[in-house]
Amino acid sequence: MVILSYHYNTEVLVMDFKQLETFVAVVKLKSFSKAAENLFITQPTVSNHILNLEKELNTILINRTNKNITLTTAGTLLYKYAIDILNKRDNAVFSLNQFKGKIEGILEISSSTIPEQYYLPLLLKKFSALYPDVKYDLKKYDTSQVIDKILSGEIDFGIVGAKKDCCQLVYIEIMNDNIIFVSQNKGKFSNIDSITINELSKFPIIMREKGSGTRNVVENSLKKHNLSTDDLNVIATIENTETIKECVKQGLGFTFISDKAITYDIENKFIKNINIDGLEFKRKFYFVYHKSRALSPLAETFKKFVLKFKKNQANPTI
Repeated sequence: MVILSYHYNTEVLVMDFKQLETFVAVVKLKSFSKAAENLFITQPTVSNHILNLEKELNTILINRTNKNITLTTAGTLLYKYAIDILNKRDNAVFSLNQFKGKIEGILEISSSTIPEQYYLPLLLKKFSALYPDVKYDLKKYDTSQVIDKILSGEIDFGIVGAKKDCCQLVYIEIMNDNIIFVSQNKGKFSNIDSITINELSKFPIIMREKGSGTRNVVENSLKKHNLSTDDLNVIATIENTETIKECVKQGLGFTFISDKAITYDIENKFIKNINIDGLEFKRKFYFVYHKSRALSPLAETFKKFVLKFKKNQANPTI
């Protein structure tokens, strides 16, 4: 067992990695039982690790006054250091394994819809060719959820389609995207190729949910013309991109969608692009992480690979 010792007034503070791992797992998963399941230990063992840690630190780390897991001020302070300590330990082990020619582990990737479906598959294929012993755990959230989870310390990094102003976050641009306005390619709207901004309110529109990167881009673009989604005839709000596409193909309504998600349907004339005069929806996707929190070694390796992948796409001859 690795021991961290701190000498002060003849008292010795002892924290082992198991205690810190358990503390971090409880905070991330917001549950003692889920932490036990994740760490492959019993729930009483989880409770003992937390109690012993609190006893050694002589402070309460986790509030137990209600069913929700919340941190005390001391717990919030320790959590940041606990993540850094564990990540530095992992970095040491990772570096040694790398020296021995082996990189392995589970890479957890949290992403918004479009990069998860149309960017990550090729990226992971190429990453896996270099690191065949790495396994993946993909989580799909909307952009706001990814950012909130990074800020709360639940995840190391994410891939998102919009920025949220926050001095604690670092955004690295990784790809461009173009959102287009589309409709079913038959029926009474099939002859419409272009509309004005003022005509937009006449059409039944299917929107992504609040918090999605796609919706944020549309809302920001409309705002520049003193419009909002309240001015539109929104007939449905749907989270799933594929469901939205099928609804459009069935003639339920129009939608704003990434051109990456609709290429096949436009090429096969199931769906058509309608230009909105004076209005365009462009955005970038970002690799985002916490500025003051060390990435795990595997996450750091993946970040470097993402940057190299972007550079190679921009310069295919490299």
